[in-house]
This record gives sequence, structure tokens and C-alpha cells, in this order.
Amino acid sequence: MKAPKEHSIFSLAVVVAALGYFVDIYDLLLFTIVREPSLAGVGVDLTDSPAAIAASTKIINWQMVGLLIGGILWGTLGDKKGRLSVLFGSILLYSVANFLTGFVQTVDQYAYARFAAGIGLAGELGAGITLVSELLPQKKRGIGTSLVAGVGLFGAVFAYFTYKFTNDWRLCYKIGGGLGIGLLLLRVSVAESGMFEQVKHSNVSKGNVLMFFNNRRRFRKYILAILIGLPTWYVIGILVNLSNRFAGEFYGETAIESGRAIMYAYAAIAVGDILIGFVSQYFKSRKKALYLYYGLTIIAIALFFSPLNRSDATMYAICTLLGFSTGFWAIFVTMGAEQFGTNLRATAATTIPNMVRGALPLINLLFLNLFQKTWGWGLTQSGIVTGVIVITITLVAAYFTEETFHKDLNYLEGEEMLP
Repeated sequence: MKAPKEHSIFSLAVVVAALGYFVDIYDLLLFTIVREPSLAGVGVDLTDSPAAIAASTKIINWQMVGLLIGGILWGTLGDKKGRLSVLFGSILLYSVANFLTGFVQTVDQYAYARFAAGIGLAGELGAGITLVSELLPQKKRGIGTSLVAGVGLFGAVFAYFTYKFTNDWRLCYKIGGGLGIGLLLLRVSVAESGMFEQVKHSNVSKGNVLMFFNNRRRFRKYILAILIGLPTWYVIGILVNLSNRFAGEFYGETAIESGRAIMYAYAAIAVGDILIGFVSQYFKSRKKALYLYYGLTIIAIALFFSPLNRSDATMYAICTLLGFSTGFWAIFVTMGAEQFGTNLRATAATTIPNMVRGALPLINLLFLNLFQKTWGWGLTQSGIVTGVIVITITLVAAYFTEETFHKDLNYLEGEEMLP
């Protein structure tokens, strides 16, 4: 295959991918930031803690299931129709869904709107990372994708301050829809991946999800690529998202705002994601960078449940550390893209992160349904045991995952050129 043109890490494709992920994260995290006022706005009694947690869990689970389904849909289309086609379609869907979320009146309507938004949001990151990975040369891939994720993750910070400024959760969703439409206009001038263009009209199988399952080696790589990202949504979806409730159990009276905790965590994640590209470059290894961040994650989780976490200031500080330590999302998604050939890369890079996001309902099944509702454990014990299980699975998966730092991406999956 002919070598494609090389692009700079500051090329239009990288900039637009970063802005796209910025809007993606704004919309994806907005519910966790406006959770309590929006639940009250659709009739949930916040003084009834079990009812409030059940409504919150239902909405976020529907959103995550949407991400899971959307990951398969957009990933397949990304390899069949092109990376840019996915970006246009996904942005249009989540923009409309987010605008409509501003008009919901019941928990069920809220959940259905977030489900539709989740399907749309699923396509943004995978297609963007795939496009950037294929446009940039090997020595710049890690840094380029880290910049995309790092800049994009500040979308959570923007979402927090947008709500604080407007104090209107419905308006925040409508603003998210407007941002998406504005982004759609920027996409028009972005070029398609040269690697995709080379295989576009070939007879090789493209975007075939079954290829992950009809070959033992590919299946193993695919499952491991998913499992190494699990700690991110355990940390954000449980520890940081419910930081106010953990604080109440740890030390009683608290003024913790989970939205503020999420804002601090995502600002730190963004910094961590930018830095991990340089860390990976320094080590000449994706896996060594991951191990470093996993170690920081374990320390941060231990601090979260330790006797040191007994004040609002400490809780916010630890949530910030938790965020920084899980700032490996960029490298994790980049590794997913690097594991597979051009004809399957968008499917991998889009489905893998959304499989991780979609795993949050399964983690919640352990944390909430099994440990708390069925076994009667408390919030703290359930959180600790869930964390131990997630981290153990991740460390084992990382050990068996292929190193991809030096890998040439200009090859096809299922052909003789497959390494």
C-alpha cells in the first residue's frame, strides 16, 4: 500500500477532532453535572435517596447502552463509508437529541432522550481518533491523539461553568445541541483519511464486526483492548459521580457538589491525557505509560476510601487526583485503533471505548444491585470491592495486551500483510 501524506499535529484534522471531542464530552457529561436539578425538574424527590439514585442510574444506564449500540453502528459505517461520514451523521443525531432533552418532562422521557444522544455521541471519538491516527506519522500519533483527548476533555469544564452561568439545566442541553450544529459546519473542510481512500473501492471486507469473533487472535486483542479501559468509568461513574453521597457516609455533613467534583476530575483528566502522549513518547511504549497511570489510579482510589478523606476540600482534591490518574483515555483508544488494520480500524476504535462506557451498567449491577440491594452492603464496602474487581481485571488484561508504539498502521486485516 502506498504511504499516505503525513500531517502535522496542528493540522486542521487534529484541531477539528479536538473540538469535536470537546462538544462530545460537554454533552456526555452534562447529565452528571446537572443531575440533581434536572431530576428535580422531572419530578424526582431528591430527599428520597433510593428513588433519586434509581432514577439517576436508569438515565445514565440508558445513555451508556445507547453508546454501546452506537459504537457498533458508527464503527461499522466508519470502515464502510468513511471516517468523515460517521462524524457528520453522529454529530447531527446527538445535536438533535440534546436539544430535545431540554424539553423532557418525565424520567422515562429523559432516559429515552439520553439513549438517542448516546447513540450519536458514540461515533465522535472513535472516528476522530482513527482519522488522526491514520493522518499522522508513527512518531506523532500518540502526541496527536493525546492533544485531541486532552483538549476535548475540557468540554466537561465548559459544561460545568455553562450551568453555573445559566443556572438552567434545560438551556444547557439546548446549548449543547447548538454547539454540535456549529461543529458540523467546521467538518466540511476536513480531508478524509488517505489510508481509507486506498481501500475504499477494494473488495476486502470492511467494517465487519464478525471479524472480531471469527479469529481467535483478533478476538483476544479486541477483548483485552476493552478491559484495559475499565477503571475510567468506575472512577467517574461511581466514585466521582457519587462523591457527595460518599462524603456524607465518610464524614456526615457535606456541601460537596458532584457536578463540581466532575469538573475538577475532568480538568485533571484533560491534563493527564495531554501528558500521557509525551510519557508514551519518552518510554517509547504505550504499555509502560499505562502502567504508570494505573499505579496512580490505585493510589488515588486508596486515598478516596482512606481516613484522610474526611473533609470537602480533601474530597475535591482526591477527585482531582482520581481524574489525573485516569487520564489514559487517549492512549487506551489509540491502542485500540493501532491493534487492527485499516479495513477494521474505525470499527475497533469506535466500539472499544463505547464498550467500556457500556460496561458502566454492568459495574453498577455489581455496585448497586448485587452488593447493596441484594447483599445489603453499605456504600463504602460496595465501592471498595467493585474497585478491587475492576482494577484486577484491568491489570491482567494490560499484561497480555500487545505493545503498539512502533506499529505501522498501513495494512489490512485478514490479508497476507497482516503482521
